[in-house]
Amino acid sequence: MDQAAARLYRYIGPPELLATVAPGQSGRLLDSAQAVRAWVAQVGGEPFTYVVNAAGRLLAADRRSEHVACAGGRDVLGAGELSLRGTATGWAVAEVSNQSTGYAPEPASWPAVAAALDHAGIAHPGGFTAAFDFRRCPACTELNLVKDGDYTCCLCEAPLPARWHG
Repeated sequence: MDQAAARLYRYIGPPELLATVAPGQSGRLLDSAQAVRAWVAQVGGEPFTYVVNAAGRLLAADRRSEHVACAGGRDVLGAGELSLRGTATGWAVAEVSNQSTGYAPEPASWPAVAAALDHAGIAHPGGFTAAFDFRRCPACTELNLVKDGDYTCCLCEAPLPARWHG
């Protein structure tokens, strides 16, 4: 994947969560079969939080962790939730999403996620198993997770923009 063509997503979540990220903090780097095996041994079969950092590498954290903590407060190429399953030849994605309200990555972030999974040696499907669209309401500024194609703000019921502007 061409990293220059990939979009970086900045953190747009609550500032008080960003303030809790300690200097040098980030998720666990999953860059080899050994690192993935050790991570799976730690979390078992539970889904976990992931980000793809600006270098295109997969970082993982406990599912109850905030994406911004996993990213060390930095911009990301992708973020969401991930679960893995063992195969005869290694590890494969069981489920992967772009569900991160802290970064609100577009479904178009998939190529960066796929490249990071490839680098980690994790087999994957051709796209997110669950992809989400996010929109910020121009009327009340609430971040919305678009469901069932309904582009109406969940808080004030104003129409949401057709395109994401981050």
